[in-house]
Amino acid sequence: QVQLVESGGGLVQAGGSLRLSCLASGSIFSVNVMGWYRQVPGKQRELVAQITRGGSPDYSDSVKGRFTISRDNAKNTVYLQMNSLKPEDTAVYYCAAGSSSTFLLGISSWGQGTQVTVSS
Repeated sequence: QVQLVESGGGLVQAGGSLRLSCLASGSIFSVNVMGWYRQVPGKQRELVAQITRGGSPDYSDSVKGRFTISRDNAKNTVYLQMNSLKPEDTAVYYCAAGSSSTFLLGISSWGQGTQVTVSS
């Protein structure tokens, strides 16, 4: 089993930046893809970005060019650098992990979520 703990959320003005971190522990050997989802009340959780153990990233169109996902396998940590934040980026951000190369093939673990609020 893999445990995920997020940190780095908070309140920021539009145009500002935040960096989220997610530390994985437990059965790390089973993890390939890691990444971030976000969810606002009343809407489905949506994929923001994912990255494989080998470092291949993928982004949703809504964050492409503004967010950067990275991963430090030695520290079992994945990061999400969020720049040029917009009010519509406000959501609870969840870290996720899976054993395949993409979340389309399954998610095995979720973090508890961290709130990101962007004020206009």
